[in-house]
Amino acid sequence: MNTMSIPWTPWTPAMADDPAWCALLDRASAPYRPAGRYAWHFARGKLGLDPVFRHLVTEALVPPGARVLDLGCGQGLLGSLLQACGPVRYTGIELSARDANRARVALGASGSATVVCGDLRDQAFPTADTVVLLDVLHYLDAAAQDDLLARASAALAPGGRLLLRVGDAGALRGYGFSRWVDRLVSGLRRGAPPVAGRPLSVWTERLQGLGLQVDAQPMSHGTPFANVLLVAQRRAGAGT
Repeated sequence: MNTMSIPWTPWTPAMADDPAWCALLDRASAPYRPAGRYAWHFARGKLGLDPVFRHLVTEALVPPGARVLDLGCGQGLLGSLLQACGPVRYTGIELSARDANRARVALGASGSATVVCGDLRDQAFPTADTVVLLDVLHYLDAAAQDDLLARASAALAPGGRLLLRVGDAGALRGYGFSRWVDRLVSGLRRGAPPVAGRPLSVWTERLQGLGLQVDAQPMSHGTPFANVLLVAQRRAGAGT
């Protein structure tokens, strides 16, 4: 496993004093107002408090104008954030009809976003420059995880990038707490509980086996979780 050379700065309350970030947060969360109070408050809180969103933007992990495929997109928060930064061609796929509808309300006016309500396990994936899977795979069993990773990799254009946040099952204490939180949230939202996790070394091996170059970035600083962001790159000119 390699370590990413890019620096990472976790979200802290001091970032609330960053005018550029606050302005971006305002632009990204504003489209959710027509979707209801809950949708707006959730967007505001999740985008502001979850460090992965700021990291994706500040480190330019999604190029301007990219074709973005967001698998398990929820209410489309990443799409709204990217649109607030500049033009992208965004496709989100989400199982929950309620979340998919909120995403359509927020992103529909742009004309460059498509949100599909469907199961990732049987949806066709368009070709993308960036494929994103944030906190999704642990809701699938091991066989379904491998199949989804293979299909996501196959959807990447040459030089494309797969951005994958997973829990490291090898970090027992942090991973155990993450699983407890996931079960609690799933129960409150009446959703599916988490199914299967893997150590970071196994996630890395699976991606490398698909012909991707993998860098790993810790995403748990300041939290009790065991999250890791994997940046998996398909070499330009490489096939699937």
